[in-house]
Amino acid sequence: MSETGSNAGSTTQLLRQGSSVSLTGSTASGAPASGTASIRERRNWLIHLLYTRQDYFECLVLIEEQLQDCKGLCEYAIYIKALIKRANGELQESLQLFQAATVLNPHNVANLKQVGRSLYLLGKHRAAIGIYEEARAFSEEDWEVAHNMGLCYLYLKNYEKAEETFVKANVIQRHDATYMQLGKLYTLQDKYHEAIEIYLEALDYSPENPELLTTVGLLYLRLSENFKAFDYLGNSLTHDPKNPKTILAAGSIIQDHSDMDVALTKYRIAAVQTPNSAQLWNNIGMCFFGKQFYIAAIACLKRALYLSPFEWIIAYNLGLVYLNTGQYASAFHYFSASINLKPDFASSYMYLAITLNRLDDFENACSAYEKAISMERDHLFELNYAITLFNNDEPELARQHFQEFEACFSELDDETRQSDQDILDARGHLQGVFKRS
Repeated sequence: MSETGSNAGSTTQLLRQGSSVSLTGSTASGAPASGTASIRERRNWLIHLLYTRQDYFECLVLIEEQLQDCKGLCEYAIYIKALIKRANGELQESLQLFQAATVLNPHNVANLKQVGRSLYLLGKHRAAIGIYEEARAFSEEDWEVAHNMGLCYLYLKNYEKAEETFVKANVIQRHDATYMQLGKLYTLQDKYHEAIEIYLEALDYSPENPELLTTVGLLYLRLSENFKAFDYLGNSLTHDPKNPKTILAAGSIIQDHSDMDVALTKYRIAAVQTPNSAQLWNNIGMCFFGKQFYIAAIACLKRALYLSPFEWIIAYNLGLVYLNTGQYASAFHYFSASINLKPDFASSYMYLAITLNRLDDFENACSAYEKAISMERDHLFELNYAITLFNNDEPELARQHFQEFEACFSELDDETRQSDQDILDARGHLQGVFKRS
C-alpha cells in the first residue's frame, strides 16, 4: 500500500530535529553548539539532499562516514539508511535499522510508524498493530497510524476492526487511499451498495480522481447497471485516457452492445499500455468472434490462454469458437477445461452437452443437460435439451422440456423475448412439430 505522507514528511521532520547546526558550527540562535551534537548532525542536510535526489549510492557512503564519526549514534542517518534499504527490497535489514533509530529516540512517532510499516511489508501484521498502538499513544490524531492499522486488520480479515480504524482515519483527515481501502473492505464482504456509497463520498472531495471513477464504474458493471457504469468509466477516461483498466471495462460494455469496431479501437489503445494482459486479449478475441473472424479470434484467445492458463472464461470462450467452427473435439477439450476450473458455471455444461451430442454421445449429452438444469433455471437450457431429445427420437421427453422452456420464456420481458431471432425460429419450429404430432 502507498505510504502517503510517510517518507517525505517524516524525513523532513527528522531533518528539522537534527539540523540546528549550521555549516559554520553554530546554532540558529548564534549560541555555540556542543561538539557531540555537531558531529552527529553536521551532515544531515547533505544526507537529506542526496536521498531526495535518489542518489542512493553516494547517500549510503556519506551515511557510513557519518555513523563512523559518531559511533553509530546518528538517528537521522540510521533512519535514511533504513528507507534506502527498504526501497532496495532489503526489508529485514530496514526493520533492524528502524528499530535501532527507535532505541535512540523512542518517543519519535516517525520511527515507530516506519517500524510498523516494515513489519506490515514483512507480513507480520499483528506485530505491526502492536507498534501502531504504541505510536498512537504518542500521537492519537495521526491519520497514517489509523490508516495503516486498518490495512493490517484488513489482511488479518478482521473486517469489523478494519472498518472502525478506516472510519477513524477519515475522521482525522480525509484521504483517497483510505476511501479506496474502505470500499475494498465492503466489496470483499459483497456489500456493493455500501462500497459505492463510500466511493461516491470520496468523489465529493476528489471529483477528478480517475481511480475512484473507474472503481465506481466497475462496481456498477458488476451490479449490471451498464449505463451508470459507462457514465463513470467515460468520465474517468476524460481524466486518464490511457488507463488500460478503464479502457478494458468501457470496451466490454461497448462490446456487449455489439459495437465491435469501436471496442477494438479502445482495445488498441490499451494494448500499447498492457500488451501482456490476458483479459485484454480475451476481449479482443471475442470481438473478432462477434465479427465472425474465427481464425483471428482463436489466435487472440490462444494468446490470452498462454498468458493466463488457469482463467476459466478464456477456455470457455475458446470452446464457443471451436463449437461454432465445427471443431467439436477441440470444443469438448476447452469446455471440459473450463468446467474443471469453474464447476459452478451452468452454461458450460449446456455447451458441453451440445458438443457431446455433435460427437454422437447422446447419453453423456443428456447428463450434461441435466446437470445444467439442476444448477440453474434457464429457458435456453430447456430449449436446447428439447431440440437434442427430439433429434434423437425422444419426442415425449422433448415435449416435456419444451413446455418447461415455454414456462421460463413467458416469464421474460418483451424486449428479452424478441432479442434473439434464433431462439424465436427454433421455438416456432418446435411448436409446429408438436402441434402436428
